[in-house]
Amino acid sequence: MGPAGPRLEDGHRPLVLPPFLRSPQLNADPADQIRLLDVQALDLRLQQIAHRRDSLPEHAEIESLTKDLTQLRDLLVASQTEESDTAREQTKAEQDVDQVRQRAVRDQQRLDSGAVTSPKDLESLQREIVSLAKRQGDLEDVVLEVMERREAAQERATELTGRVSSVQAKTDDAVARRDAATEKLGGEESTATKERETVSGTIPADLLKLYEKLRVQQGGVGAARLYQRRCEGCRLELNITEVNEVKAASPSTVLRCENCRRILVRTAESGL
Repeated sequence: MGPAGPRLEDGHRPLVLPPFLRSPQLNADPADQIRLLDVQALDLRLQQIAHRRDSLPEHAEIESLTKDLTQLRDLLVASQTEESDTAREQTKAEQDVDQVRQRAVRDQQRLDSGAVTSPKDLESLQREIVSLAKRQGDLEDVVLEVMERREAAQERATELTGRVSSVQAKTDDAVARRDAATEKLGGEESTATKERETVSGTIPADLLKLYEKLRVQQGGVGAARLYQRRCEGCRLELNITEVNEVKAASPSTVLRCENCRRILVRTAESGL
């Protein structure tokens, strides 16, 4: 054996495929290699289904509505809290008015009864009645102001309650639409998964193992068709040397694309 390698009986050297075109010690029936393209197509379909599920417009819609709902509920709680606080404040102010009014009634009764005869005491009692009247007026103004704030808080709470109900209804509708779309995609996914299991079960384990490994490494595409002398994985056309090497390879040899390293599957449309 010389440095150029052994010769055949007719004097020609045997063709040895370069490493980039061969999967070491891996051969598979051409029909199995073609079925690998069916598995690849099903895997791409499953990827598309997953992408469609993740990209449903309802996801963004629900997220936006949920944010709005959270803000509205916070505002509603604040309005309800303000209404509750002003209700207590109103009750306290009304109690203050009632206490002053009762005090004024008692003083007026003392004055009218004639029980107080001292001019000095009469003058003092009259001043107190006047002061209580002013105090009552001031407290009644406070009650009115608190009542206005309470009424505004009630109106705001009523408005926000309606808005919360409206946004909640929109959210429920979006969730229902998302769930329906997800269920439909789930059915498509289940069908494709079962079909993949059936097809992949007919492919030799070593070929399927190589495919799975490359699919992970190559962004979901582990096998590509050689179509019109072009690898459909990387979309690059084989040069004339590579084409001749592919032509010379045994149909059972598992080939790899020199550029993207994916399994290169020959078909009747490979253009060889």
